[in-house]
Amino acid sequence: MYQQRSGGWFKHGDFILLDLLMAEVSFVIAYFLRHRDMFFEQNYYVSVALYLAVIELVVSAFYSNYNGILRRSPMRELWVSIKHDMAVSMVLVVLLYLMRRAEPFSRLTFAGFAVIYAVLCFGARQLLKSIILGRLSQNPNRSIILLTTSTRARDAVKRFRDNAQFGFRIAGLILYDRDGRGEQFDYVPVVTDLAGAPEYICRNWVDELFADLPEGIVIPGRLFKACMDMGVTVHQRVAHETYEGGEQAIEKLAGCTVITTALRMISPQQALVKRLMDICGGLVGSFFTLVLTVFIGPLIFLRSPGPIFFKQERIGQNGKKFKIYKFRSMYLDAEERKKELMEQNKIKDGMMFKMDDDPRIIKGVGHFIRNHSLDEFPQFFNVVAGSMSLVGTRPPTVDEWEKYDVHHRVRMSVKPGITGMWQVSGRSKITDFEEVVALDEEYIRKWNVWLDVKILLKTLKVMVTKDGAS
Repeated sequence: MYQQRSGGWFKHGDFILLDLLMAEVSFVIAYFLRHRDMFFEQNYYVSVALYLAVIELVVSAFYSNYNGILRRSPMRELWVSIKHDMAVSMVLVVLLYLMRRAEPFSRLTFAGFAVIYAVLCFGARQLLKSIILGRLSQNPNRSIILLTTSTRARDAVKRFRDNAQFGFRIAGLILYDRDGRGEQFDYVPVVTDLAGAPEYICRNWVDELFADLPEGIVIPGRLFKACMDMGVTVHQRVAHETYEGGEQAIEKLAGCTVITTALRMISPQQALVKRLMDICGGLVGSFFTLVLTVFIGPLIFLRSPGPIFFKQERIGQNGKKFKIYKFRSMYLDAEERKKELMEQNKIKDGMMFKMDDDPRIIKGVGHFIRNHSLDEFPQFFNVVAGSMSLVGTRPPTVDEWEKYDVHHRVRMSVKPGITGMWQVSGRSKITDFEEVVALDEEYIRKWNVWLDVKILLKTLKVMVTKDGAS
């Protein structure tokens, strides 16, 4: 899923809240310098502090000065901060005058506030910008590959480097007009030709493709379809003919107006709601995991001495590897014995492993916790940490991922979940991996908060009835 960038207030909510905090801190400091007291002696000043918070929000809404804030130079930011300070101060004076409450207000307190706020507003903004830009430059969260021509390549690379605030890592270049493998443009290599682009994008975990092509030239249909099949977001400059095949939106990206096409687009508000659900559900689940550990842990150890928890490396969203945690329901040599049992695997091509009467499962306690899906509970720790979600797709093991075809990659375009569409569709009865992929793609295309709620409720039913558990 592709998360659209925030718009309106939500886009710069961090800076708005920071300015509001600095305004209140400035007012308290100014009051202290004038009255030598950290606590307001008069309710009048408490009222003014409340007025100030409302004024700050109103000025931020109607006198927006946050556009391009991450790109502004320090001198430009200083001037913008002073103007913001003047606007807040003037509105405060006018409001107090109209309310006929200006007389008790200390002029020294007001003057001190205006000066202190200008300094703190500028300093706080610069500090937050340096933190954001530093984090994005060191750990870019979006890997993008550029499809362009040899004459446009340098400009395309420069455009993204000049817009570091978007958090891009340039994965490489693809040249439309020739096979330029081995060449570099401003130290960014040409990593593949057009024919090999789908396979390269799949295996090297590219999140997005940006097409900067001359007018009249379009993205090859085969490449565009492959990106949609993989769940890779495609950005095309609006001068070009576009394809249908996913949800589309017009955006500004790296100084260009683009048409963005993705399998499923979600707003920042939707992403926030899903993450809040994960945190709340993850914390509750983690509590129950600790309770279950007290009862299940000793039983596991008595039946099969060794670690209570099972830890394994899995592939997460867009290829990010992480450690998944479960209650150990199998004997310690389960991974070694898996190779011997592959012939009895019910899933075709070994894309997943499923068999009846798996001898690796610890007799008694292992079957009990798997039948009731209790072994999954430690994954709530993964949910809280952010490597998993409550609802998503099943994260494959490294060896399973290595067998994936290009269209299987669509499963990895969302954060993996403890439960998901195929888990509540009778997972013990599904033996065709393509059916699993189809269900996961259906989940991605149709995702909304209520679908997650519906799947969670069905999961509870599966746990109680054991229908579909394995």
